[in-house]
Amino acid sequence: MMNIFRFAGDMTHLASVLVLLLKIHTIKSCAGISLKTQELYAIVFATRYLDIFTDFISLYNTLMKLIFLGSSFSIVWYIRHHKIVRRSYDKDQDTFRHLFLILPCFLLALVINEKFTFKEVMWTFSLYLEAVAILPQLVLLQRSRNIDNLTGQYVVLLGAYRALYILNWIYRYFTEPHYVHWIAWISGLVQTLLYADFFYYYFQSWKNNVKLQLPA
Repeated sequence: MMNIFRFAGDMTHLASVLVLLLKIHTIKSCAGISLKTQELYAIVFATRYLDIFTDFISLYNTLMKLIFLGSSFSIVWYIRHHKIVRRSYDKDQDTFRHLFLILPCFLLALVINEKFTFKEVMWTFSLYLEAVAILPQLVLLQRSRNIDNLTGQYVVLLGAYRALYILNWIYRYFTEPHYVHWIAWISGLVQTLLYADFFYYYFQSWKNNVKLQLPA
């Protein structure tokens, strides 16, 4: 069910994607952006939106799914194959072994899910994977330390999107009868906590009007 918190979360999520696409398309640079994280997000959306052509909920819902699917795969393509953008990719810094996140999330989805069907297991897997998908990006930023404004804004918007979704869940819990989704709630909380350290240093840099740097 739509409410102000979910809508704000969706728009913040959309804004994060637009900021990243703006950086890549306009500046022709992906410096500071983790390809590993972007590949994980592409997997997240591909496995979450398997119902896009079978279950119609609303035009808004379908459009948002198409936007996130299209943008995530476009970003991966840009970083991997665009003749100018790929030159700025920090391959030596982006060394997080993201494939080791996929298997545990998949096994956990097989064991802990709301219903043991293909779509439900894939949906649950996407939640678990999204919770940790930001880790390669955070590690890359910690290694490179020097973070440009657009990259910082991208990560902040991603964290804000998840925080707004938690407010959406709290609102729905108190306004809708029998609204309980423990898997989504715990995954979302873990994801939000991963941003906490970055948010602290981002706020400090903003307050002191200095360039954002993460401690080594």
